[in-house]
Amino acid sequence: MISVVIPCYNVSEAILSVIDDIPDCVSKIWVIDDCCPENSGQKVIKSSKDSRVEVIFHETNQGVGGAVITGLNLAISQNYDFVVKIDGDGQMPPSLITKFITPLEQGKADYTKGNRFYNIEDVLTMPTARLIGNGVLSFLSKFSTGYWDIFDPTNGYVAINIKAARMLPFEKIDKRFFFESDLLFRLSTIKAVVLDIPMTAI
Repeated sequence: MISVVIPCYNVSEAILSVIDDIPDCVSKIWVIDDCCPENSGQKVIKSSKDSRVEVIFHETNQGVGGAVITGLNLAISQNYDFVVKIDGDGQMPPSLITKFITPLEQGKADYTKGNRFYNIEDVLTMPTARLIGNGVLSFLSKFSTGYWDIFDPTNGYVAINIKAARMLPFEKIDKRFFFESDLLFRLSTIKAVVLDIPMTAI
């Protein structure tokens, strides 16, 4: 079974359309309202008719990592097979979920993540500062994790099989800016197989 985790913080304008676009292959959608000042979670409760949706509220802001870890713990406790994390701002097309899940289902990877640097046309549209910053972070991530074939380490469009998720030390993972990079490091310590999925960010 496939579950989706959507951290919510200042995404009230886009969250409903993101939920509407999540494909039928997904059995559960956890919307994590991370103490959102726009009350995104309440908007979802009021307006979404999708029976797969469950809204979880954080009393204090925990950062994107904290929201994702809440979802991962729920998936582990409820025995879901796979967890996909997408943002609630509409920058990550839910239509790509099957591309992220397929390598996990086929046993080719334990963790899949987006790579916005696969197509040169996409790279040329990115701001220079973002390109430079991501280049530096990519090198540092490769050096610390050993995943030399992986690019775009800060990409937050990710999926993981539950076996790998159960092995992660959630209490040690950075919950804010370095969440995705730290998660890659923790995955390297358990020898997880990581695969990039080419994508175009909106």
